[in-house]
Amino acid sequence: MGRHLVPVLLAHGYRVRVLVRAASIARVPEGAVPVVGDALDGASFARALRAGETLVHLVGTPHPSPAKAVQFRSVDLPSIRASVAAATQARVAHLVYVSVAHPAPVMKAYIAVRSEGDAAIARAGLTATVLRPWYVVGPGHRWPLLLLPIYMCMEALPVTRESAARLGLVTIRQMIRALAHAVGDPPPPGTTRVLDVAAIRRAPIATV
Repeated sequence: MGRHLVPVLLAHGYRVRVLVRAASIARVPEGAVPVVGDALDGASFARALRAGETLVHLVGTPHPSPAKAVQFRSVDLPSIRASVAAATQARVAHLVYVSVAHPAPVMKAYIAVRSEGDAAIARAGLTATVLRPWYVVGPGHRWPLLLLPIYMCMEALPVTRESAARLGLVTIRQMIRALAHAVGDPPPPGTTRVLDVAAIRRAPIATV
């Protein structure tokens, strides 16, 4: 999502810095400033943060599946804990975190780890926006569109309507719009705002 979000933020006048490994500096979009560090080590990038800024956390295991529980524990959870530590140390104004919709009958390990990320943010008392999509449809991730007839049936039945809405699909465009909106329109200080699937779908882009 980062490679889609950065150009949008730049186009809206934001100054953007991107945390990258040294070997990936060339992949940083033009106009953004690379910050070399380790997403699993908050001390490696805390000094690059400034009080009053927004930190957007987009680190996670690619193509999540029930078979990747170990990666969720070794990458996803340490990375949000590192970001919380760095944000607290730097006194950033706002942390944006992509969690996941829950409860759900599958992906229990993924939901557990993302929920622990939610809890870490809450314990730190950070001002935060937590987005809770279920599945983001985009390039290379379009197979869930085959499930749209099933979603339509579930939405038509009172007993499954709430689940269909909570676990609905969102597009990469909707996610980027919601992320940009979160950056430009933070919640009140000391609070956590949660954007569920419905909120993600209707979010506008907030300008500077």
